[in-house]
Amino acid sequence: MSLMVSISGIRGIVGGSLTPETIVKYAAAFAEYCKRGTVIIGRDGRVTGKSIGHIISSTLLQMGCDVVGIGVCPTPTVQLAVQLKKAAGGICVTASHNPMEWNGLKFISPTGLFLDADENQAFWNIADRQPRSYAPWNKQGSHSADFGLVDEHIKNVLSLSYLDVTQIRQRQFRVVVDCVNAAGGVIIPKLLREFGCRVIEMGCDVSGIFSHSPEPIPENLSDICSRVREEKADIGVVVDPDVDRLVLINEKGEPFGEEYTLASAVKFVLERESSRNSPVLLQQDGVSSRQRRDGQSTIRNSKSLKVVTNLSTTRAIDDICKLYNAELTRTEVGEIHVAKKMREIGAIVGGEGNGGVILPESHIGRDAPVGVGLTLQHLTDFGGTLSELKASLPQYSITKGKVELGALNPDEVIKRIQETHRANGRATTIDGLKLDFSDSWIHLRKSNTEPILRIIAEAPQKKRADELVAAFTKEILDK
Repeated sequence: MSLMVSISGIRGIVGGSLTPETIVKYAAAFAEYCKRGTVIIGRDGRVTGKSIGHIISSTLLQMGCDVVGIGVCPTPTVQLAVQLKKAAGGICVTASHNPMEWNGLKFISPTGLFLDADENQAFWNIADRQPRSYAPWNKQGSHSADFGLVDEHIKNVLSLSYLDVTQIRQRQFRVVVDCVNAAGGVIIPKLLREFGCRVIEMGCDVSGIFSHSPEPIPENLSDICSRVREEKADIGVVVDPDVDRLVLINEKGEPFGEEYTLASAVKFVLERESSRNSPVLLQQDGVSSRQRRDGQSTIRNSKSLKVVTNLSTTRAIDDICKLYNAELTRTEVGEIHVAKKMREIGAIVGGEGNGGVILPESHIGRDAPVGVGLTLQHLTDFGGTLSELKASLPQYSITKGKVELGALNPDEVIKRIQETHRANGRATTIDGLKLDFSDSWIHLRKSNTEPILRIIAEAPQKKRADELVAAFTKEILDK
């Protein structure tokens, strides 16, 4: 397996494609890219993260950078720390949802956002230049530790204007939480207790030995689903190793759907903003839209509300935005694409349908702790159960598949599919190929993090979404 180098950073198998030499190469290049300024380093708790962090730190010091190590913490905590400390950049030691044998480096700009395409290209150009110019003995950087940034992150969430912490505490939610023994264990249980929740912990020891396959998708969540039922909990909370994705389990022990983490957050934020900005509500059947749970009412909005998500995210977001007269913009898949567009147009909420909620009031990055806060407040305001809240949202079913690339050329595959279906649906080509049909859509794209072609389809019925994925998978493989 070769090293993955993409807009998501670098990622590889430790001892295979991700070697000390590779780590030094990119850490030294990042020091040059940051003009040898202060760099924040955090890691997601993997067993290899500590040694990799030491290599990065030592390299940066040799390059003349000052280094602030913040230990095991969520990736969004590193993003927030870069902003708070006005650092020149940040490095997260993480391979996100990849298995334990993987690790990687994500690079953060002074804005707290990940490097975009142009910034990455400039960074890669530096990395490919040799030899490297290290600092002399008397101009090397200094190292300091600051392990208080997780608490700063918690304070950031608790202070969000959308939240009434006292009100949430009165609900005394019973919550089962699964952090897969990674960085979520240092923040999610503590944050939930700040919200007055009664917390049942699973996989929160931060050992880095993942308690199950780390990607928070339904097939990996059977244990927490059972535990939620056993504990008669109100909600289950699951995060991936670097804590930028939030997945929920309802009170019946059923996955809420990672797409619906974002849909719920968007609905909640738009409702709050509409209430703030537009006190006049259109009446339907004598009931104001603020009182209805069926998602069918309309709000007259005096202010343009903007939302951003990616091409692969559920159409439920479109329906919700129409309900609140909000403007929805879609981008390529990848946090940086969504975050940049949000900053550009002044969006109030956005994110990706993998459970990644972005709320600019906190910071412009996917943030599971922020998602936890918005979810608890939404559920408090709603007054019902999480399954009832899900039923109040527009209903769609997404099916996700993938094809191992092997000898396949993904660009040629996508071009062939586009030619075949030219007349069948509206095509969008900013990120692979998305075909929008009247009742459904399908999206084919190269993964940023794995050597695969992703196939994602959505329709009102699961059977239709399954059929689309099966049909296009067959078409891809039938050369």
